[in-house]
Amino acid sequence: MFDALSDRLGNVFDRLRGRGALSEQDVREAMREVRIALLEADVALPVVRRFIDEITEKAVGHNVLRSVTPGQQVVKIVNDALVEMLGGDDTPGLDLNAAPPVVIMMVGLQGSGKTTTTAKLAKMLREKQGKKVLMASLDVNRPAAQEQLKVLGEQVEVATLPIVLGQQPTEIATRALQSAKLQAIDVLLLDTAGRLHVDQQLMDEMKAVAGISVPKEVLLVVDSLTGQDAVNVAQSFTAQVPLTGVVLTRMDGDARGGAALSMRAVTGKPIKFAGTGEKLDALEPFHPGRVASRILGMGDIVSIVEKAAASIQEEDAERMAQRMAKGQFDMNDLRQQLRQMQSMGGLGALAGMLPGMKKAKAAMQQSGMDDKVLLRMDAIIGSMTPRERAKPDLLNAKRKIRIANGSGVQVQDVNKLLKMHQEMERAMKQIKKMGGLKGLGALFGKGGIGAAMPGLGGGQPGGLPGLGGGVPDLSKLLKK
Repeated sequence: MFDALSDRLGNVFDRLRGRGALSEQDVREAMREVRIALLEADVALPVVRRFIDEITEKAVGHNVLRSVTPGQQVVKIVNDALVEMLGGDDTPGLDLNAAPPVVIMMVGLQGSGKTTTTAKLAKMLREKQGKKVLMASLDVNRPAAQEQLKVLGEQVEVATLPIVLGQQPTEIATRALQSAKLQAIDVLLLDTAGRLHVDQQLMDEMKAVAGISVPKEVLLVVDSLTGQDAVNVAQSFTAQVPLTGVVLTRMDGDARGGAALSMRAVTGKPIKFAGTGEKLDALEPFHPGRVASRILGMGDIVSIVEKAAASIQEEDAERMAQRMAKGQFDMNDLRQQLRQMQSMGGLGALAGMLPGMKKAKAAMQQSGMDDKVLLRMDAIIGSMTPRERAKPDLLNAKRKIRIANGSGVQVQDVNKLLKMHQEMERAMKQIKKMGGLKGLGALFGKGGIGAAMPGLGGGQPGGLPGLGGGVPDLSKLLKK
Protein backbone atom coordinates (compact mmCIF):
# COMPACT_ATOMS: atom_id res chain seq x y z
CA MET A 1 0.00 0.00 0.00
CA PHE A 2 1.50 3.34 -1.13
CA ASP A 3 4.91 1.68 -1.59
CA ALA A 4 6.19 4.08 -4.26
CA LEU A 5 5.25 7.19 -2.27
CA SER A 6 6.55 5.66 0.96
CA ASP A 7 9.92 4.88 -0.63
CA ARG A 8 10.31 8.42 -1.99
CA LEU A 9 9.40 10.08 1.28
CA GLY A 10 11.55 7.61 3.22
CA ASN A 11 14.64 8.60 1.25
CA VAL A 12 13.96 12.29 1.86
CA PHE A 13 13.51 11.91 5.62
CA ASP A 14 16.43 9.50 6.01
CA ARG A 15 18.68 12.30 4.76
CA LEU A 16 17.13 14.78 7.18
CA ARG A 17 17.51 12.44 10.15
CA GLY A 18 21.13 11.77 9.22
CA ARG A 19 22.12 15.39 9.86
CA GLY A 20 22.82 16.75 13.31
CA ALA A 21 21.63 20.25 12.39
CA LEU A 22 19.32 21.60 9.70
CA SER A 23 19.27 24.94 7.97
CA GLU A 24 16.20 26.55 6.48
CA GLN A 25 17.61 25.74 3.04
CA ASP A 26 17.86 22.04 3.97
CA VAL A 27 14.19 21.98 4.94
CA ARG A 28 13.02 23.84 1.84
CA GLU A 29 14.97 21.48 -0.44
CA ALA A 30 13.43 18.51 1.33
CA MET A 31 9.96 20.01 0.94
CA ARG A 32 10.55 20.43 -2.80
CA GLU A 33 11.28 16.72 -3.02
CA VAL A 34 8.16 15.96 -0.98
CA ARG A 35 6.13 18.10 -3.40
CA ILE A 36 7.47 16.15 -6.38
CA ALA A 37 6.77 12.85 -4.64
CA LEU A 38 3.15 13.83 -3.94
CA LEU A 39 2.57 15.04 -7.49
CA GLU A 40 4.02 11.81 -8.88
CA ALA A 41 1.65 9.97 -6.54
CA ASP A 42 -1.22 11.67 -8.41
CA VAL A 43 -2.28 13.86 -5.48
CA ALA A 44 -4.37 16.85 -6.58
CA LEU A 45 -2.26 19.96 -7.20
CA PRO A 46 -4.26 22.30 -4.88
CA VAL A 47 -3.95 19.72 -2.11
CA VAL A 48 -0.18 19.45 -2.62
CA ARG A 49 0.27 23.22 -2.55
CA ARG A 50 -1.71 23.64 0.65
CA PHE A 51 0.07 20.70 2.29
CA ILE A 52 3.60 21.87 1.39
CA ASP A 53 2.92 25.49 2.44
CA GLU A 54 1.58 24.34 5.80
CA ILE A 55 4.42 21.99 6.72
CA THR A 56 7.14 24.31 5.36
CA GLU A 57 5.90 27.16 7.55
CA LYS A 58 6.03 24.94 10.63
CA ALA A 59 9.27 23.14 9.73
CA VAL A 60 11.38 26.27 9.25
CA GLY A 61 10.29 27.62 12.60
CA HIS A 62 12.95 28.56 15.15
CA ASN A 63 11.89 25.82 17.63
CA VAL A 64 12.34 23.08 15.05
CA LEU A 65 15.66 24.08 13.53
CA ARG A 66 17.21 24.74 16.94
CA SER A 67 15.87 21.53 18.51
CA VAL A 68 18.09 18.61 19.50
CA THR A 69 16.58 16.36 16.80
CA PRO A 70 15.39 18.67 14.00
CA GLY A 71 15.06 15.82 11.47
CA GLN A 72 12.68 13.92 13.72
CA GLN A 73 10.72 17.10 14.40
CA VAL A 74 10.19 17.67 10.68
CA VAL A 75 9.01 14.08 10.22
CA LYS A 76 6.51 14.55 13.06
CA ILE A 77 5.19 17.72 11.44
CA VAL A 78 4.75 15.88 8.12
CA ASN A 79 3.07 12.96 9.89
CA ASP A 80 0.58 15.25 11.65
CA ALA A 81 -0.18 17.04 8.38
CA LEU A 82 -0.69 13.71 6.58
CA VAL A 83 -3.14 12.58 9.26
CA GLU A 84 -5.07 15.82 8.85
CA MET A 85 -5.05 15.49 5.04
CA LEU A 86 -6.42 11.95 5.29
CA GLY A 87 -9.26 13.03 7.56
CA GLY A 88 -7.90 13.59 11.06
CA ASP A 89 -7.91 11.34 14.09
CA ASP A 90 -11.65 11.72 14.63
CA THR A 91 -12.74 10.11 11.34
CA PRO A 92 -16.24 8.77 12.04
CA GLY A 93 -17.25 5.17 11.47
CA LEU A 94 -20.66 4.02 10.31
CA ASP A 95 -23.55 5.90 11.87
CA LEU A 96 -26.08 3.24 12.84
CA ASN A 97 -27.79 5.38 15.46
CA ALA A 98 -31.34 5.23 14.11
CA ALA A 99 -34.46 3.15 14.42
CA PRO A 100 -34.03 -0.17 12.57
CA PRO A 101 -33.84 -1.00 9.81
CA VAL A 102 -30.93 1.40 9.31
CA VAL A 103 -30.48 1.89 5.56
CA ILE A 104 -27.01 2.06 4.01
CA MET A 105 -27.01 2.95 0.34
CA MET A 106 -24.01 1.90 -1.78
CA VAL A 107 -23.37 4.00 -4.88
CA GLY A 108 -20.64 4.19 -7.52
CA LEU A 109 -19.68 3.47 -11.10
CA GLN A 110 -19.50 0.04 -12.68
CA GLY A 111 -16.27 -1.83 -12.05
CA SER A 112 -15.48 -0.09 -8.78
CA GLY A 113 -16.23 -3.20 -6.70
CA LYS A 114 -19.54 -1.95 -5.32
CA THR A 115 -21.38 -5.29 -5.12
CA THR A 116 -18.42 -7.12 -3.57
CA THR A 117 -17.93 -4.26 -1.09
CA THR A 118 -21.61 -4.50 -0.14
CA ALA A 119 -21.11 -8.16 0.76
CA LYS A 120 -17.88 -7.41 2.64
CA LEU A 121 -19.61 -4.73 4.68
CA ALA A 122 -22.54 -7.06 5.41
CA LYS A 123 -20.11 -9.73 6.64
CA MET A 124 -18.34 -7.19 8.87
CA LEU A 125 -21.62 -5.94 10.38
CA ARG A 126 -22.83 -9.48 11.05
CA GLU A 127 -19.62 -10.90 12.49
CA LYS A 128 -18.11 -7.95 14.34
CA GLN A 129 -21.19 -6.01 15.43
CA GLY A 130 -23.71 -8.82 15.68
CA LYS A 131 -26.19 -7.09 13.37
CA LYS A 132 -28.97 -8.83 11.49
CA VAL A 133 -28.38 -7.70 7.91
CA LEU A 134 -30.37 -7.83 4.68
CA MET A 135 -28.90 -7.02 1.25
CA ALA A 136 -30.88 -5.96 -1.80
CA SER A 137 -29.62 -5.43 -5.34
CA LEU A 138 -31.22 -2.51 -7.19
CA ASP A 139 -29.10 -3.03 -10.30
CA VAL A 140 -31.53 -4.04 -13.06
CA ASN A 141 -29.20 -2.97 -15.89
CA ARG A 142 -26.05 -5.06 -15.50
CA PRO A 143 -26.59 -8.70 -16.48
CA ALA A 144 -26.67 -11.08 -13.49
CA ALA A 145 -25.96 -8.27 -11.01
CA GLN A 146 -28.75 -9.40 -8.70
CA GLU A 147 -27.64 -13.03 -8.96
CA GLN A 148 -24.09 -11.98 -8.09
CA LEU A 149 -25.23 -10.38 -4.83
CA LYS A 150 -27.30 -13.46 -4.03
CA VAL A 151 -24.27 -15.74 -4.43
CA LEU A 152 -22.11 -13.41 -2.32
CA GLY A 153 -24.85 -13.33 0.31
CA GLU A 154 -24.71 -17.12 0.58
CA GLN A 155 -20.93 -16.97 0.97
CA VAL A 156 -21.04 -14.40 3.80
CA GLU A 157 -24.19 -15.97 5.34
CA VAL A 158 -26.29 -12.82 4.93
CA ALA A 159 -29.84 -12.84 3.58
CA THR A 160 -30.59 -11.18 0.23
CA LEU A 161 -33.91 -9.88 -1.00
CA PRO A 162 -35.59 -12.42 -3.34
CA ILE A 163 -35.29 -11.44 -7.00
CA VAL A 164 -38.51 -10.41 -8.78
CA LEU A 165 -37.97 -9.95 -12.50
CA GLY A 166 -39.29 -6.78 -14.11
CA GLN A 167 -39.21 -4.55 -11.02
CA GLN A 168 -37.59 -1.13 -11.17
CA PRO A 169 -35.05 0.15 -8.57
CA THR A 170 -37.63 2.23 -6.68
CA GLU A 171 -39.99 -0.76 -6.48
CA ILE A 172 -37.18 -3.00 -5.23
CA ALA A 173 -36.21 -0.40 -2.60
CA THR A 174 -39.82 -0.23 -1.36
CA ARG A 175 -40.07 -4.03 -1.16
CA ALA A 176 -36.70 -4.24 0.62
CA LEU A 177 -37.84 -1.78 3.29
CA GLN A 178 -41.06 -3.68 3.89
CA SER A 179 -39.22 -7.00 4.07
CA ALA A 180 -36.60 -5.57 6.46
CA LYS A 181 -39.31 -4.33 8.84
CA LEU A 182 -41.16 -7.65 8.78
CA GLN A 183 -37.97 -9.62 9.53
CA ALA A 184 -36.74 -7.24 12.28
CA ILE A 185 -33.59 -6.46 10.27
CA ASP A 186 -31.03 -4.17 11.93
CA VAL A 187 -29.25 -2.95 8.78
CA LEU A 188 -30.50 -2.88 5.18
CA LEU A 189 -27.80 -2.58 2.49
CA LEU A 190 -28.98 -1.28 -0.89
CA ASP A 191 -26.60 -2.10 -3.75
CA THR A 192 -27.60 0.46 -6.39
CA ALA A 193 -26.94 0.34 -10.12
CA GLY A 194 -23.72 1.68 -11.56
CA ARG A 195 -22.86 3.17 -14.91
CA LEU A 196 -19.75 3.31 -17.05
CA HIS A 197 -19.72 7.06 -16.44
CA VAL A 198 -21.67 9.61 -14.42
CA ASP A 199 -24.90 10.64 -16.18
CA GLN A 200 -28.08 12.42 -15.17
CA GLN A 201 -30.23 9.30 -15.48
CA LEU A 202 -28.04 7.59 -12.88
CA MET A 203 -28.24 10.58 -10.55
CA ASP A 204 -32.03 10.81 -10.88
CA GLU A 205 -32.29 7.12 -10.01
CA MET A 206 -30.06 7.62 -6.95
CA LYS A 207 -32.20 10.54 -5.75
CA ALA A 208 -35.44 8.56 -6.22
CA VAL A 209 -34.12 5.58 -4.25
CA ALA A 210 -32.77 7.87 -1.52
CA GLY A 211 -36.16 9.61 -1.30
CA ILE A 212 -37.92 6.28 -0.69
CA SER A 213 -35.39 4.61 1.63
CA VAL A 214 -34.10 7.69 3.56
CA PRO A 215 -30.61 6.18 4.05
CA LYS A 216 -28.61 6.93 7.19
CA GLU A 217 -25.39 6.37 5.24
CA VAL A 218 -24.69 6.89 1.54
CA LEU A 219 -21.30 5.35 0.76
CA LEU A 220 -19.54 6.00 -2.52
CA VAL A 221 -17.39 3.07 -3.68
CA VAL A 222 -14.44 4.09 -5.87
CA ASP A 223 -11.35 2.32 -7.19
CA SER A 224 -8.25 3.84 -5.58
CA LEU A 225 -6.08 2.72 -8.53
CA THR A 226 -7.80 5.29 -10.77
CA GLY A 227 -6.18 8.12 -8.79
CA GLN A 228 -7.59 11.54 -9.63
CA ASP A 229 -10.38 9.96 -11.69
CA ALA A 230 -11.67 8.51 -8.42
CA VAL A 231 -11.62 11.97 -6.87
CA ASN A 232 -13.44 13.45 -9.88
CA VAL A 233 -16.13 10.75 -9.62
CA ALA A 234 -16.52 11.54 -5.92
CA GLN A 235 -16.95 15.24 -6.71
CA SER A 236 -19.65 14.45 -9.29
CA PHE A 237 -21.60 12.29 -6.85
CA THR A 238 -21.15 14.80 -4.02
CA ALA A 239 -22.82 17.49 -6.10
CA GLN A 240 -25.90 15.31 -6.69
CA VAL A 241 -26.27 12.85 -3.80
CA PRO A 242 -25.79 13.58 -0.06
CA LEU A 243 -22.77 11.32 0.45
CA THR A 244 -21.74 10.51 4.01
CA GLY A 245 -18.49 8.71 3.23
CA VAL A 246 -16.22 6.96 0.75
CA VAL A 247 -15.00 3.37 0.42
CA LEU A 248 -11.70 3.00 -1.47
CA THR A 249 -11.29 -0.41 -3.08
CA ARG A 250 -8.04 -2.11 -4.20
CA MET A 251 -6.00 -0.14 -1.67
CA ASP A 252 -3.65 -3.10 -1.34
CA GLY A 253 -2.49 -2.57 -4.93
CA ASP A 254 -2.26 1.23 -4.79
CA ALA A 255 1.45 2.10 -4.76
CA ARG A 256 0.85 5.83 -5.32
CA GLY A 257 -1.94 6.84 -2.96
CA GLY A 258 -3.24 9.85 -4.92
CA ALA A 259 -6.93 9.02 -4.41
CA ALA A 260 -6.63 8.48 -0.66
CA LEU A 261 -4.54 11.60 -0.10
CA SER A 262 -6.79 13.85 -2.18
CA MET A 263 -10.26 12.47 -1.40
CA ARG A 264 -10.99 14.13 1.94
CA ALA A 265 -9.43 17.47 1.01
CA VAL A 266 -11.23 17.76 -2.34
CA THR A 267 -14.65 16.30 -1.49
CA GLY A 268 -14.91 16.99 2.23
CA LYS A 269 -16.17 13.43 2.69
CA PRO A 270 -14.37 11.01 5.03
CA ILE A 271 -12.88 7.74 3.82
CA LYS A 272 -14.67 5.20 6.02
CA PHE A 273 -13.39 1.87 4.68
CA ALA A 274 -10.58 0.49 2.55
CA GLY A 275 -10.78 -2.67 0.46
CA THR A 276 -7.49 -4.52 0.89
CA GLY A 277 -7.96 -7.68 -1.18
CA GLU A 278 -10.31 -9.97 -3.03
CA LYS A 279 -11.36 -12.08 -0.05
CA LEU A 280 -14.69 -11.24 1.54
CA ASP A 281 -13.06 -10.33 4.84
CA ALA A 282 -10.61 -7.91 3.18
CA LEU A 283 -12.37 -4.72 4.24
CA GLU A 284 -10.88 -2.54 6.96
CA PRO A 285 -11.99 0.65 8.71
CA PHE A 286 -9.87 3.52 7.43
CA HIS A 287 -7.63 5.02 10.14
CA PRO A 288 -5.78 8.16 8.94
CA GLY A 289 -3.19 7.98 11.71
CA ARG A 290 -2.25 4.39 10.89
CA VAL A 291 -2.11 5.03 7.15
CA ALA A 292 0.10 8.09 7.66
CA SER A 293 2.48 6.05 9.83
CA ARG A 294 2.76 3.35 7.17
CA ILE A 295 3.41 5.93 4.44
CA LEU A 296 6.28 7.36 6.50
CA GLY A 297 7.69 3.92 7.31
CA MET A 298 6.77 4.09 11.00
CA GLY A 299 4.79 0.86 10.86
CA ASP A 300 1.31 0.05 12.08
CA ILE A 301 1.61 -1.97 15.25
CA VAL A 302 -2.01 -1.34 16.26
CA SER A 303 -3.27 -3.06 13.11
CA ILE A 304 -0.94 -6.00 13.71
CA VAL A 305 -2.35 -6.39 17.23
CA GLU A 306 -5.90 -6.22 15.86
CA LYS A 307 -5.11 -8.82 13.20
CA ALA A 308 -3.58 -11.03 15.85
CA ALA A 309 -6.60 -10.65 18.12
CA ALA A 310 -8.90 -11.56 15.23
CA SER A 311 -6.89 -14.56 14.06
CA ILE A 312 -5.70 -16.12 17.33
CA GLN A 313 -8.15 -18.45 19.02
CA GLU A 314 -8.39 -17.75 22.75
CA GLU A 315 -7.77 -21.37 23.73
CA ASP A 316 -4.71 -21.51 21.43
CA ALA A 317 -3.34 -18.34 23.00
CA GLU A 318 -3.85 -19.71 26.52
CA ARG A 319 -2.17 -22.98 25.58
CA MET A 320 0.76 -21.11 24.03
CA ALA A 321 1.07 -18.85 27.08
CA GLN A 322 1.20 -21.86 29.40
CA ARG A 323 3.85 -23.61 27.28
CA MET A 324 5.90 -20.42 27.01
CA ALA A 325 5.77 -20.04 30.79
CA LYS A 326 7.41 -23.48 30.99
CA GLY A 327 9.91 -22.68 28.24
CA GLN A 328 8.40 -25.28 25.92
CA PHE A 329 8.27 -24.94 22.13
CA ASP A 330 7.95 -27.93 19.80
CA MET A 331 7.15 -28.34 16.10
CA ASN A 332 3.41 -28.18 16.76
CA ASP A 333 3.90 -24.74 18.32
CA LEU A 334 6.01 -23.61 15.36
CA ARG A 335 3.32 -24.83 12.96
CA GLN A 336 0.70 -22.85 14.88
CA GLN A 337 2.86 -19.72 14.62
CA LEU A 338 3.29 -20.16 10.86
CA ARG A 339 -0.45 -20.57 10.34
CA GLN A 340 -1.18 -17.49 12.42
CA MET A 341 1.21 -15.52 10.21
CA GLN A 342 -0.67 -16.74 7.13
CA SER A 343 -4.06 -15.81 8.60
CA MET A 344 -2.76 -12.33 9.45
CA GLY A 345 -1.89 -11.59 5.83
CA GLY A 346 1.44 -13.32 5.30
CA LEU A 347 5.03 -12.14 5.56
CA GLY A 348 4.72 -9.22 3.14
CA ALA A 349 1.68 -7.72 4.83
CA LEU A 350 3.23 -8.01 8.29
CA ALA A 351 6.60 -6.59 7.20
CA GLY A 352 4.75 -3.57 5.78
CA MET A 353 3.23 -2.89 9.20
CA LEU A 354 6.36 -3.28 11.32
CA PRO A 355 8.36 -0.11 12.06
CA GLY A 356 11.64 0.14 10.22
CA MET A 357 10.93 -2.88 8.06
CA LYS A 358 10.88 -1.19 4.67
CA LYS A 359 14.36 -2.37 3.73
CA ALA A 360 13.63 -5.85 4.99
CA LYS A 361 10.46 -5.98 2.90
CA ALA A 362 12.41 -4.84 -0.17
CA ALA A 363 14.99 -7.55 0.45
CA MET A 364 12.20 -10.13 0.65
CA GLN A 365 10.80 -8.97 -2.69
CA GLN A 366 14.22 -8.92 -4.39
CA SER A 367 14.92 -12.47 -3.25
CA GLY A 368 11.73 -13.63 -4.95
CA MET A 369 10.38 -14.76 -1.61
CA ASP A 370 6.64 -15.00 -1.06
CA ASP A 371 4.17 -16.66 1.29
CA LYS A 372 4.78 -20.02 -0.38
CA VAL A 373 7.74 -20.33 1.97
CA LEU A 374 5.23 -20.58 4.85
CA LEU A 375 3.37 -23.33 3.00
CA ARG A 376 6.60 -25.25 2.39
CA MET A 377 7.54 -25.05 6.06
CA ASP A 378 4.05 -26.24 6.99
CA ALA A 379 4.42 -29.15 4.54
CA ILE A 380 7.72 -30.20 6.14
CA ILE A 381 6.16 -30.23 9.61
CA GLY A 382 3.15 -32.10 8.20
CA SER A 383 5.46 -34.84 6.91
CA MET A 384 6.69 -35.54 10.44
CA THR A 385 5.03 -38.08 12.69
CA PRO A 386 3.19 -36.80 15.81
CA ARG A 387 6.05 -38.11 17.94
CA GLU A 388 8.67 -36.30 15.81
CA ARG A 389 6.72 -33.04 16.00
CA ALA A 390 6.62 -33.31 19.79
CA LYS A 391 10.30 -34.32 20.03
CA PRO A 392 12.34 -32.84 17.13
CA ASP A 393 15.53 -34.26 18.67
CA LEU A 394 14.47 -37.64 17.28
CA LEU A 395 15.13 -36.45 13.73
CA ASN A 396 18.22 -38.31 12.56
CA ALA A 397 19.55 -38.38 8.98
CA LYS A 398 17.25 -41.23 7.89
CA ARG A 399 14.15 -39.50 9.22
CA LYS A 400 15.12 -36.21 7.60
CA ILE A 401 15.40 -37.89 4.19
CA ARG A 402 11.93 -39.39 4.64
CA ILE A 403 10.47 -35.98 5.65
CA ALA A 404 12.18 -34.21 2.73
CA ASN A 405 10.79 -36.75 0.25
CA GLY A 406 7.34 -36.52 1.78
CA SER A 407 7.20 -32.74 1.58
CA GLY A 408 8.93 -32.32 -1.78
CA VAL A 409 11.95 -30.38 -0.49
CA GLN A 410 15.67 -30.97 0.04
CA VAL A 411 17.21 -32.32 3.25
CA GLN A 412 19.00 -28.99 3.76
CA ASP A 413 15.59 -27.30 3.79
CA VAL A 414 14.54 -29.58 6.64
CA ASN A 415 17.77 -28.68 8.46
CA LYS A 416 17.09 -24.96 8.05
CA LEU A 417 13.63 -25.35 9.52
CA LEU A 418 15.04 -27.33 12.44
CA LYS A 419 17.62 -24.61 13.07
CA MET A 420 14.85 -22.01 13.04
CA HIS A 421 12.94 -24.09 15.58
CA GLN A 422 15.99 -24.48 17.83
CA GLU A 423 16.59 -20.75 17.99
CA MET A 424 12.92 -20.04 18.61
CA GLU A 425 13.00 -22.65 21.38
CA ARG A 426 15.92 -20.79 22.93
CA ALA A 427 13.84 -17.62 22.79
CA MET A 428 11.06 -19.42 24.68
CA LYS A 429 13.52 -20.41 27.40
CA GLN A 430 14.64 -16.79 27.69
CA ILE A 431 11.01 -15.75 28.13
CA LYS A 432 10.73 -18.34 30.92
CA LYS A 433 13.75 -16.80 32.65
CA MET A 434 12.07 -13.39 32.46
CA GLY A 435 9.00 -14.72 34.23
CA GLY A 436 6.98 -16.03 31.30
CA LEU A 437 3.56 -14.76 30.30
CA LYS A 438 0.74 -14.42 32.79
CA GLY A 439 -2.32 -15.52 30.88
CA LEU A 440 -3.78 -14.02 27.77
CA GLY A 441 -3.54 -10.48 29.14
CA ALA A 442 0.20 -10.52 28.53
CA LEU A 443 -0.47 -11.10 24.83
CA PHE A 444 -0.71 -7.35 24.22
CA GLY A 445 0.84 -6.07 27.44
CA LYS A 446 4.46 -5.97 28.52
CA GLY A 447 5.10 -9.24 26.74
CA GLY A 448 3.99 -7.56 23.52
CA ILE A 449 3.15 -9.27 20.30
CA GLY A 450 6.78 -10.30 19.84
CA ALA A 451 6.57 -12.35 23.02
CA ALA A 452 3.09 -13.69 22.36
CA MET A 453 3.82 -14.63 18.77
CA PRO A 454 7.52 -15.43 18.50
CA GLY A 455 7.15 -16.05 14.79
CA LEU A 456 6.49 -12.33 14.33
CA GLY A 457 8.77 -10.39 16.62
CA GLY A 458 11.25 -10.54 19.45
CA GLY A 459 14.98 -10.66 19.42
CA GLN A 460 16.21 -7.57 17.67
CA PRO A 461 13.68 -4.92 16.62
CA GLY A 462 11.69 -6.18 13.68
CA GLY A 463 13.46 -9.50 13.78
CA LEU A 464 12.25 -13.06 13.70
CA PRO A 465 13.77 -15.27 16.40
CA GLY A 466 15.76 -18.04 14.89
CA LEU A 467 16.75 -15.95 11.90
CA GLY A 468 19.51 -13.81 13.30
CA GLY A 469 17.03 -11.09 14.22
CA GLY A 470 16.38 -10.10 10.62
CA VAL A 471 13.60 -10.93 8.19
CA PRO A 472 15.89 -11.01 5.10
CA ASP A 473 17.50 -14.22 6.42
CA LEU A 474 14.13 -15.90 6.02
CA SER A 475 14.42 -15.44 2.27
CA LYS A 476 17.17 -18.07 2.33
CA LEU A 477 14.92 -20.55 4.05
CA LEU A 478 13.47 -23.13 1.66
CA LYS A 479 14.11 -20.82 -1.30
CA LYS A 480 13.91 -22.67 -4.58
